[in-house]
Amino acid sequence: MFGFDISSMSSMIGTDEYKRYFGHPNATKQGGITGSMSAGSFFGSLVSPNFSDTFGRKMSMHICSILWIIGCIIQCASQNVGMLVVGRVIAGMGIGFGSSAAPVYCSEIAPPRIRGTISGLFQFSVTLGIMILFYVGYGCHFIDGAAAFRLTWGLQMAPGFVLALGTLFLPESPRWLANHNRWEETETVVANVAAKGNRDDEQVKFQLEEIKEQVLIDAAAKDFSFKDLFRPKTRKKTIVGISAQMWQQLCGMNVMMYYIVYIFNMAGYTGNANLVASSIQYVLNVGMTIPALFLIDKAGRRPVLVIGGILMFTWLFAVAGLLA
Repeated sequence: MFGFDISSMSSMIGTDEYKRYFGHPNATKQGGITGSMSAGSFFGSLVSPNFSDTFGRKMSMHICSILWIIGCIIQCASQNVGMLVVGRVIAGMGIGFGSSAAPVYCSEIAPPRIRGTISGLFQFSVTLGIMILFYVGYGCHFIDGAAAFRLTWGLQMAPGFVLALGTLFLPESPRWLANHNRWEETETVVANVAAKGNRDDEQVKFQLEEIKEQVLIDAAAKDFSFKDLFRPKTRKKTIVGISAQMWQQLCGMNVMMYYIVYIFNMAGYTGNANLVASSIQYVLNVGMTIPALFLIDKAGRRPVLVIGGILMFTWLFAVAGLLA
């Protein structure tokens, strides 16, 4: 769903049908349309943590899917820019809920030995979603009229329905259950996930001890406030945590993701050739995520992050130089 959000616009902004129907939006207006999804995500992610801690990870993912489906319906039915923006804001709120709750759920339910890989699968799914919907948009752009973008945006509902139905069959996060003093259910979930129901398995015992320790830490930190994040004892951790998220978003890669069609247009590509050339980036994005999944638990998080950062700034610098 997060991936679909990114390429839902990039696959359409270069097409004549989209430009004609929405009055050939200028750079400012198009920036507003594209950014409206992120605005919704911002508000959704602010609300999600407290909601998730109170009502559970499953409920947050249900809310995510419902908001996403509503947003997609409004986008699909858009009669003007205002309606399109409203649809994108609502769908973005769903993404904010999901992108906060889903990685947390994955890390809390996954056995320690594959926790990094499971969390990495979240990013792999994002890159896969970007590529799939871009090619869906590419196929739909051959359709005459508004049906080209309506079909593309309507098909976004598919993963929303999958999530809404799929979460019904998932167990709740064992750590959330433990934090709400539901230890019997916690043991059942951990045993089912890690050892096919065997509560005497060593891995199950290890995970339960890990959860008990974390619950004690959470209880001790219940009065922890935002100002405590910047006290001398925790300041460095806060800066590292914020920076890791902030700089990978501000590096310029998102511009490439949302506006790759414009960038290839600057390079002289137009029409069908532009869309085909633009899709190469999304294919490479999926391809390069796969080795990272295997390396993250073996080589460690830091080397993968450092190598990825070096490669990213090298190629972004090359693109800037070539366009200049």
